[in-house]
Amino acid sequence: MKEYGSNIQKLTDYIVSLPDREQRTRYAHILIELMRQIHPNMREGIDYSKKLWDDLYIIANFDLDVDSPFPPPPKEILGKKPMTVPYNQQQLKHRLYGRNLELLVVKAMITQDYDERKAFVSYMVRLMKSFYQVWNKDTIETNDCLQQILELSGFKLQKEIDDLRRDGLMESSPRDGSSNRQRSQQNQPQGGQFRDNRGGDRDNRDRNRGDRNDRNKNFGSGNYKSNNDRNDRNNNNNNKRRPR
Repeated sequence: MKEYGSNIQKLTDYIVSLPDREQRTRYAHILIELMRQIHPNMREGIDYSKKLWDDLYIIANFDLDVDSPFPPPPKEILGKKPMTVPYNQQQLKHRLYGRNLELLVVKAMITQDYDERKAFVSYMVRLMKSFYQVWNKDTIETNDCLQQILELSGFKLQKEIDDLRRDGLMESSPRDGSSNRQRSQQNQPQGGQFRDNRGGDRDNRDRNRGDRNDRNKNFGSGNYKSNNDRNDRNNNNNNKRRPR
């Protein structure tokens, strides 16, 4: 197997040639660890360990007789062809845009609001331009995109596309009705919560104002010494010091 190199092939041939089964088993386990180090980016696990042992048996041409934690794979797996993956049978008119664009066209056709249909068409034009630039390294005209959308809709979006050709594309994207309703419900106050929060802030302000009033009362009641009291005490001390 080319992914392991010629040295692993030579070591495997040497292990197969050993007469002692116990020695072959010990060397085989060492060789498995060496094969694991060759591809360190592979994840550890039972499946990966089984893959290493299967690869070792294949490198040895299924002639390796050792005590391994996994049974040797059948020889038929080498000639077995993988299952064929069926191709998508959907006939896409414009393959570079994919199936999702056609689904968007159908969704725009069943939208009830006229402005929403125009927003859908504008959104699809921007999307088509980005896809076209990725695959072709070039730009596509807006009128060409509108014509392609018109053909995909079976000319049922004729009025909307005519208005967009005259007035230009809409900047807004189509709205999702369920998400808008959910967003509006989240923004609305529930159970007076908004009023309760404001009331809680008002209670905090009233409590702080009451604390300031209590400090002012304590200051006026004598708990705090005023400047007049200190002046009277200083005058009494000066009078005591004066000689009579």
